[in-house]
Amino acid sequence: MQTIESIDHFREVIRQEAAVLIYFSHEQCNVCKVLKPKVKALLEAEFPKMAMYYSDTLKQSEVAAQNRVFAVPTVLIFFDGRETFRFSRNIGLGELEQSIMRPYSMIFE
Repeated sequence: MQTIESIDHFREVIRQEAAVLIYFSHEQCNVCKVLKPKVKALLEAEFPKMAMYYSDTLKQSEVAAQNRVFAVPTVLIFFDGRETFRFSRNIGLGELEQSIMRPYSMIFE
């Protein structure tokens, strides 16, 4: 999993990747620490062509603010440069998988 370094880096990632998941959290969030490897494993197993990036909301507050991220964990999913799904706080892996499945298959299959 790569890390978002700046707002410009964020914009570049969104522009270049056909499908990308951005995981917003920070090091003090214990729920985030448990959920992040599960989300990563889901993408690796079911959606291997989707890129995954991490954005620390404390270190990259401008990226969080520009994306209206006010709670952690927050997951933003972009397809073709557009935000398609947003999950915040209570994130179910089943719901996440179901949401990604159709647009992912339309792009990559």
